[in-house]
Amino acid sequence: MHGIIPLWKPVGLTSHDCVMKMRRIFRTKKVGHTGTLDPEVAGVLPICIGEATKIVPYLTDTKKTYQAEVTLGYATDTEDQTGKIVETSDDVPSFTNAALEQVLAKFQGEITQVVPLYSAVKVNGKKLYEYARANQPVERPSRQTMIFSIELIKNSIKEENGLFRFGYEVTCSKGTYIRTLSLDIGKALGFPAHMSHLIRTATGNFTRENSYTLEEIEAKRAEEKHENLLVPFKQGVDHLPVWSVDEEVAKKVLNGQKLNKPAALLPDIPYRVEVNDHLLAIYQQHPTKPELMKPSRVFRYD
Repeated sequence: MHGIIPLWKPVGLTSHDCVMKMRRIFRTKKVGHTGTLDPEVAGVLPICIGEATKIVPYLTDTKKTYQAEVTLGYATDTEDQTGKIVETSDDVPSFTNAALEQVLAKFQGEITQVVPLYSAVKVNGKKLYEYARANQPVERPSRQTMIFSIELIKNSIKEENGLFRFGYEVTCSKGTYIRTLSLDIGKALGFPAHMSHLIRTATGNFTRENSYTLEEIEAKRAEEKHENLLVPFKQGVDHLPVWSVDEEVAKKVLNGQKLNKPAALLPDIPYRVEVNDHLLAIYQQHPTKPELMKPSRVFRYD
């Protein structure tokens, strides 16, 4: 079996837990997920089965859409609702929709984020959360990320017990920390803040509406119809530009041969190679011979 399962990951499971369940259901070790979600976060988690595992890095690199809730009034060491309180506010926050929208708009485009302390990013060979747990000081790296769109979720404002909460929807590039974004939004509003809720509603073209729950997948497995849920893995790379070839060139592609680079193809960009709308491979410019294209992935099944 080869293809993609667009899973709606439930709260309480790690991404690795979901991979293990898919290995059991589809009876194969060739399973890979396409972007870690924390256990307390639900959302779209496309899982690649069989030959589709070859596209994991390309599907992981797609845009993601999240719905997050920010709570103003206190900040935590993990930047989300699971951490210990490290800062509180004496003032009671309150903002109008217009004021929130004005601040959110400032985060659209390329932004710089300081990697959260509780993350798996390594500094001097050691993960940041290991420094945190050992209570050791460490300088956290910064990274650039892209916010394609960010909007206030209408009717999401809640005011209670001296706290102010609101929701926003954001579409961003791979590697964006939404809890850090929430913290920074709070700082822009002048209050300590943390991310109090998060779901991922889309990864690339996979959305909440076309995803399956574990219960739905298990039910199909009991009927021996779970293979029908697999999405052709071409859909996992349809964000890549296409290079259409004829039947003669297609044979060379399937043999993994290098090809002359057409002038129309842009450098340093992966292309999905197709014949008659059938996905064959992913090719990129040769690193030392720019006149050639070389295969990054060749697919035998789709």
